[in-house]
Amino acid sequence: MIPSPNTNGYLAIYVLVFGSIFFLIFSSLMGYVITQKNVQDAKGIEEKALSIAEAGLNYYKWYLAHNPDDITNGTGVAGPYVIDYSDPEGDVFGEYSLDISSNVSCGDTMSVDIRATGYTDEKPNKKETIYARYARPTVSEYAYIINANVWAGDDRTIIGPYHTNGVVRMDGTNNSTVSSGQENWVCDGSLPCDPYSNGSTIDAVYGDGPNSDLWEVAVPPVNFLGITLDLANMKTRAIADGRYFDDSGEYGYLVDFQSNDTFNIYRVTGTQSYQGYSSEEDWQYERNVITSTEPVAGNPYSIPSDCSLIYIEDKVWLEGEVSSRVTLAAADVDTVGVDPSIIINDNILYTEEDSGLLAIGEEDVLIGVDVPDDMEINGIFVAQNGHFGRNHYDNSLPWSLDQYRYRNSLTIHGTIVSNGRVGTKWTCGNSWCSGFETRYNSYDRDLVTDPPPLTPSVSDTYQFIEWREEED
Repeated sequence: MIPSPNTNGYLAIYVLVFGSIFFLIFSSLMGYVITQKNVQDAKGIEEKALSIAEAGLNYYKWYLAHNPDDITNGTGVAGPYVIDYSDPEGDVFGEYSLDISSNVSCGDTMSVDIRATGYTDEKPNKKETIYARYARPTVSEYAYIINANVWAGDDRTIIGPYHTNGVVRMDGTNNSTVSSGQENWVCDGSLPCDPYSNGSTIDAVYGDGPNSDLWEVAVPPVNFLGITLDLANMKTRAIADGRYFDDSGEYGYLVDFQSNDTFNIYRVTGTQSYQGYSSEEDWQYERNVITSTEPVAGNPYSIPSDCSLIYIEDKVWLEGEVSSRVTLAAADVDTVGVDPSIIINDNILYTEEDSGLLAIGEEDVLIGVDVPDDMEINGIFVAQNGHFGRNHYDNSLPWSLDQYRYRNSLTIHGTIVSNGRVGTKWTCGNSWCSGFETRYNSYDRDLVTDPPPLTPSVSDTYQFIEWREEED
């Protein structure tokens, strides 16, 4: 039978149609495969460039370990420094370029910034850059560092690591680790032991807090002597490049920070006497309430940008608005038996995103009596030989001060370093009888990577405290 011409025509059309469809599908599939191959190749090049950049960071970390403070890669001249990168067989297949700078304040290198850019010989225009800050970790990584037994009540909210070399009863809420340098403790009644009895051996971190999975015992103790500051060196540097004030000849000085990188300083000529109680000193007469001042000649004083350090050889009352990163020390390293303290006299606020305060009292750092009902303080506060807190006051206070015995809330944004036990709320029996009813504490993440000058470190080992990829 002879095929119909019409049948052959239909077949030809079918072949053309289905052939075209098949060709389009095959072309699309091949295009997809090629595109994916190109994407994978580009991803592979990107990963190789990133690995080369990481190798550059690791190289300079090694270099600084052997050549501290050398930011010139041994050349004595500014970078960038381009270095070949070889594979395990010794074949060069890429390079990394290093841009290095140091952050110096008061003559000390605070940290080293490293930007490492990596690329392959195959695709030298495809570059990956990593930025890292290399420094010793400081006390700013903690909300608290304490060298004594301490009790955090159920009204406490703590954001950031909380460490003591002693024992912690944690009834408050913590969102980070609570750690002790001890493994266990025999209850002796100095802290509430319930539900245990005196004489029981329990973990060195215990209590009714909700996040016990974050509690740690027997961690390496923080060397408290190691984190204390060389106050004599600070005095020398303040005289040379910062701000130095000697003995006031009166009760001390009031320092009031201003929002324009300046501060006013006043000589305290009158104070009020009354009784206060602390765990370390029992009942004592104290004079932490100012009744009269006189300005020091030269107000307002600028805060030097190259060495933002204020050293005062007397007791200091502190308040105001901090607009830069600054360190203040109250100390007397020359007179035996004289260890000045800091009294936080009012709110201490930050006015800029890059503000930061380090305040060191050679003895105590105490919150005063006549302070706001809702108080906010920002900074790193170091009580080098004494303690941080607000002393206990009872009805023996003068009538003019009795209204301040009870305060509503205390918000601390920063770090507390205290040689002695910390306390800002006091209970008599089971009742609140003095201090702040509610306390909130959070560490300042910004001060971890960029702390104020001469902030004490918690380790002698340098490490990367910040790491991020950067867009080219």
